[in-house]
Amino acid sequence: MELPSKTFRVTRADLVRYAGASGDFNPIHWSERTATAVGLPGVIAHGMFTMALVARAITEWTGDPAAVLDIRVRFSRPVPVPDTDEGTELVVTATVMPGDPYPELSLTAICQGEKVLGQARATVRALAPAP
Repeated sequence: MELPSKTFRVTRADLVRYAGASGDFNPIHWSERTATAVGLPGVIAHGMFTMALVARAITEWTGDPAAVLDIRVRFSRPVPVPDTDEGTELVVTATVMPGDPYPELSLTAICQGEKVLGQARATVRALAPAP
């Protein structure tokens, strides 16, 4: 079963807020000059911020943050965040797979047409009933 996709907008302002909350002030997350100097396409989102957005999608699908038992991902591509008011979009989708004793979600996160996470899975107690 496919779950409805969740779309999140990521802006440079989000990266600033996340840096303040996490203490991760690595300049690749705010300095275009530093990011491109190390071979990145530009400023990129923090990997853990990207994972947090995926977790947010999961909690919206379950209807209960306590229903999320486990999340596993591999960061396969960066999430470039342009210096615009619109930023970029991260689209998260999931397929529900049977699991014993709990269902597992096979997750996909796409930014600018590219998968940014690999082998992304989550184990959940239950999903919220469809509206």
